[in-house]
Amino acid sequence: MALYNAIKDEADKARIAVVISNNSDAGALAVARSFHVPAIHLSQKQYLSNSEFVEALLRTLESFQVTLIVLAGYMKKIDPRIIGRYKNRIINIHPALLPAFGGQGMYGHHVHEAVIASGAKISGATVHIVDEEFDHGKIILQESVPVEPDDTPGTLAERVLKVEHTVLPRAVRLFAENKIEIRNGEVHILS
Repeated sequence: MALYNAIKDEADKARIAVVISNNSDAGALAVARSFHVPAIHLSQKQYLSNSEFVEALLRTLESFQVTLIVLAGYMKKIDPRIIGRYKNRIINIHPALLPAFGGQGMYGHHVHEAVIASGAKISGATVHIVDEEFDHGKIILQESVPVEPDDTPGTLAERVLKVEHTVLPRAVRLFAENKIEIRNGEVHILS
């Protein structure tokens, strides 16, 4: 819950309304509960159809008055009905500098292995708007890290995670302070 720690200051306009995971064993649920943040396990497997699951998820988001959905470690495609209801208000953190090293199957160590195999000299983290395609939406913020000659996927992942823990809270704060504007399909950060 690095995001929680980054925005827990009372002066911060951002707050975590609820943590939802499709994995009942997700550590994030236990951590959220330890911070007295509502934590809910909600999985498609609990419903007879995807449509029922999406409706339950939307009801849950609305009941907690969620205004921004933050995906972190969520590796499933978001249903178009959710994207439509929360258009330009769903963000994702990706452990690479998009548009490179994104798309289906590009998560976790797979990303870092691909970065190293490509010979790239830099990597980093990207916060982007979620749309109907994997890792495709408009970029909000990016922060880079060097790829060292002796990096392994693990050492690169550690370095990227550190910038993920700074860039994601920064993006959330910008949304909370109404400093993100999307005009003509482009992201503008207001001062």
